[in-house]
Amino acid sequence: MTNTHIFCPDGWKDYELIDSGEGKKLERWGQYVTIRPDPRAIWKRSNIKIWAEVDGIFEENWDFKTSPPNPWQVSYQNIKFILKPTEFKHTGVFPEQAVNWLWIVNQITNSKLNILNLKILNLFAYTGGATISAALAGAHVTHVDASKPSMMWASENAKLSSVPREKIRWIQDDALKFVKREIKRGVKYDGIVMDPPRFGRGMKGEVWKLLENLPELVSACREIISSAPLFWLINAYTADVSSLVLGNLLDDVTKDLKGETENGEIGIKETVSGRILPAGIFARWKA
Repeated sequence: MTNTHIFCPDGWKDYELIDSGEGKKLERWGQYVTIRPDPRAIWKRSNIKIWAEVDGIFEENWDFKTSPPNPWQVSYQNIKFILKPTEFKHTGVFPEQAVNWLWIVNQITNSKLNILNLKILNLFAYTGGATISAALAGAHVTHVDASKPSMMWASENAKLSSVPREKIRWIQDDALKFVKREIKRGVKYDGIVMDPPRFGRGMKGEVWKLLENLPELVSACREIISSAPLFWLINAYTADVSSLVLGNLLDDVTKDLKGETENGEIGIKETVSGRILPAGIFARWKA
């Protein structure tokens, strides 16, 4: 049975959601302030005056009034990230994911198993926030992403965060194809993290559609999770799927395991008003 929650991260010093509204969000990355689009922010901005002094704005492309720092970096606790303005409005970090990073670390550090022997699989791993969190907590992580630039970016972040090289196995591959090969090899993992997009393409043009392909991937992952696993986390950003969908899916494949499933939303709390900007949905199971 799933329990529904809403979580917002705390502890960020290098990031701040200052305000949002009218399809945009005003953010601070270190001392650098940006405006980026966010279609979920359909309300009015709380304080229009504070939107005047910004360093960079993304509309159809980035427009920099002041060039980003070089290097442009932020930290969250012991994780360090290199930021880069991308053509898709992103910077390489999703700050709301700190909620999941801390949860992963808690599952690992509170485990009764030998942390040094724990094996974690991170699918659609992007720039490595969850990977680095788990590795710094002591686990061995297999980091899988189909994008070579994202893999290189994650590797830079891991090096910057002083993660021992032997703690992370880097795999550039289609998530489902990789999992099916792991099934054949008899490989097992103690924890699984997945952050699938709504739509995407694999290394050889494989089309990924969340509602069509996620059930098959989750079912395949059930075959590579260990007999006494620690956790399983699914995160998504799509606005047209409820977290209950993820919760029911995860509940279904873990029903023979002793543990509990919860689902909900992740958001970022604004500094100006305390209002929460929704930023994603999740479902997670823990022993």
